Amino acid sequence: MNTYIIINITEIGLVDFNEVLETSQSTIRISVDGTQTVLKWDGSEPSFVASLSSYDGPYTHSEILTIMATAAWNDPNPEV
Repeated sequence: MNTYIIINITEIGLVDFNEVLETSQSTIRISVDGTQTVLKWDGSEPSFVASLSSYDGPYTHSEILTIMATAAWNDPNPEV
């Protein structure tokens, strides 16, 4: 079962992409305002999480889907 956290994008340099299911900084989902991203993993919490100054979570899959459906993560007026 996957576990999810939301981190500030300013801390993306602390992420060990070998420990999460995202493959690189280019594959992360970023909030509409560009300040946060979501990370997910399966199993034990990655060791780098302890070095983050702050994060929200952990969340389950259903919890993160609810969060991702909000205006903070989905632009109600996307550019065409």
